[in-house]
Amino acid sequence: MDDYDEDEPNIEEQEFHNNVREQIIFLLLFLLLYLLSFALLGRFKRKGREDYYSTDEDEVTVYRISTWLCTFSLAVSIGAVLLLPISIISNEVLIIYPNSYYIKWLNSSLIQGLWNYIFLFSNLSLFVLLPFAYLFTESEGFFGHRKGLTARVYETFIVLALLGMVVLGMTYVISALIDRDKSSFQTLLNLWSYYLPFLYSCISFLGVVMLLVCTPLGFVRLFDVVSQFLIKPQFLRDINEEFYACALEEECLRRRLKHAQNTGKYYVSPAPMSTGINGPFVDDNFKLPDNLLRLRNGELQSGLGSRLVELETRRKILDKQRHTSFLRRNVLHPVAMILLIGLTVIAVLLVVQNTLSLLIGIKALPLSSKQFTLGVSSLSKLGPFGAALEIVLILYLIATSSIGLYTAPVMSRIRPRPKSTPFCLVIGNCAVVLVLSSALPLLAKILGITNFDLLGDFGSIEWLGNFQIVLLYNLSFAAASTLCVVNKFTAKVRRELYARMSVFLGVCEPPVSVPNTPRPSVVKFA
Repeated sequence: MDDYDEDEPNIEEQEFHNNVREQIIFLLLFLLLYLLSFALLGRFKRKGREDYYSTDEDEVTVYRISTWLCTFSLAVSIGAVLLLPISIISNEVLIIYPNSYYIKWLNSSLIQGLWNYIFLFSNLSLFVLLPFAYLFTESEGFFGHRKGLTARVYETFIVLALLGMVVLGMTYVISALIDRDKSSFQTLLNLWSYYLPFLYSCISFLGVVMLLVCTPLGFVRLFDVVSQFLIKPQFLRDINEEFYACALEEECLRRRLKHAQNTGKYYVSPAPMSTGINGPFVDDNFKLPDNLLRLRNGELQSGLGSRLVELETRRKILDKQRHTSFLRRNVLHPVAMILLIGLTVIAVLLVVQNTLSLLIGIKALPLSSKQFTLGVSSLSKLGPFGAALEIVLILYLIATSSIGLYTAPVMSRIRPRPKSTPFCLVIGNCAVVLVLSSALPLLAKILGITNFDLLGDFGSIEWLGNFQIVLLYNLSFAAASTLCVVNKFTAKVRRELYARMSVFLGVCEPPVSVPNTPRPSVVKFA
């Protein structure tokens, strides 16, 4: 009997080993995300006197600690973006291989713990670490105390505590205005159970609103971004001819500029026969002003220099197109545009379907379910293909929302630039990215992009149970996305139709076409 008890596995021991295994997996995943975030920050952070090159050891320590905190927050942001993809992939893997020995470590407890850690670290980064990093870099120590690292730490903690009291007071007032019954002095004493989740609920609400505003704009801007990196097809143009013509034009302008600099004369001799260099290879963005070649007093050199830079850029683009393969030049760009249009249309159709399901009552509100078991059934009717499509759409949403956010007129000023972003803007961008990434699972569930339930405290946010708010989000997203995409592809047609109708009704006169003046093939200097 004793031998039998010794051979029987101990349940508590199994739970302990499972817990240790899960913590090791979380640690390895966090280290991977931390290294990726550190490399990403190093790409954008400015390397100057305010960083490790400073001669003050205390200043170096301050910025080093602040960099670690920002890296931690950025790693949490990337983890929040990957929450739904990792969960969807885990569910499909367990369905395909339910009895595999090599994936016994992949279970519901692991995914549930991952969601809990991301939620906890998101709150910690947003309300403690990032404010501490900013205040720490701006601190100098209290007046009358000895300057040093300790004084800056004391000042940072005191200012952060005062800031926390102000935020807590504002949270209490807002909650009292929304729900007076729940807001009382007794609940004020229990911060962790009511006010901190309420504060994060407000932040997540703001994050979802930002995603709803930025994502439709990103749908439109992403076409322009992709066009900058891919070569557009040129079916009716001779790239070689345009390249040689642009190279000759560049050499001509370089000789004119060199002549003006060497002789000290600020004019071109002889005067050109045409007032503009508008050959068949130059589009409207590269035309010279009519009076550029007749400028004096140094303005000619400035104008020719800027024009020379434009022609050099144009020549490099043509040279790149010239050496690109036919398949890449004429197939890759149309395929990319078709994929972007297809993903946008699929996302809008899923939102419309989700809206109709909410109105009819087929689909419930996006609150978390109390019972969660991984690997029971597929999340999509299409099986693994549908799950892969959901993952692609989720990543597409975060990409378009980021592009739409940083191309907006207000946010473009704080957009990070490689090797030239001040550290205060690095902290601000980390906070913005953290808000957006932590709101991404909520947005994907609200819009019906995925059927995976929100786990942990993500699904306990109160406003997710409000039918009017969820329906308004779906209607706003579908309407804004449709209008932005339609406006993008019909703007030129509408402008042309308006111009033709104006001419037809006699509102304005039609433009007069002026033939191009022939220009000499060779220009000689006096």
